[in-house]
Amino acid sequence: MEFQQIMSFLGASILLTLMPGPDNIFVLTESLTKGQRDGIAISLGLASGILVHTLATATGVSIVIQNSEITFTVIKYLGACYLFYLSFKAFQEQRPNVELNFEKENTKTGFGKLMRKGFFMNVLNPKVSLFFIAFLPQFVSKNGFNFTFQMIILGFIFMTQTVIIFSLIAILSGKLSNYLNSAKFWKITKWSKVSVLSVLGLTLALMEK
Repeated sequence: MEFQQIMSFLGASILLTLMPGPDNIFVLTESLTKGQRDGIAISLGLASGILVHTLATATGVSIVIQNSEITFTVIKYLGACYLFYLSFKAFQEQRPNVELNFEKENTKTGFGKLMRKGFFMNVLNPKVSLFFIAFLPQFVSKNGFNFTFQMIILGFIFMTQTVIIFSLIAILSGKLSNYLNSAKFWKITKWSKVSVLSVLGLTLALMEK
């Protein structure tokens, strides 16, 4: 794997993780309403679920892709279409109505239970699997490590940066909450998401085996 390719993957991963979506907004609202501890626990659970999607993509899709030129082409264009679809959905997004209930419960939920909640939220979401199938292969190098091993490394990098960013969101939740009511923030977020997903879709469509 080339250093430049890894840095490109890391940059794209960080941008996608920073852009408000169901997962990081959930971490933010849970941190605001129930405390940073809960937000960090859920963050760890959500990130650990990435391992499952990575292994499924690496061990399944990679074998098929390497053994069949036709299958590679089909998966490539389907993946590109899916990324363009996500870009279109981002274009249609309206400013979300985030409701915060600051009445904290007296009972504390166990750290492990919160992690399991985040884990299953991620693992049972088929959209995450589709995204990884479209996202990971385009950063795999033709040279160096085995195709499958490269995808596992990329998945681990994605998981690590997700843990860091989601945990920071939980810790800084009080300051970040100010942006929830900013129309300018959501406008910038929307067009950033559209741009990044479109570029990824175009890159995948033009990628050669």
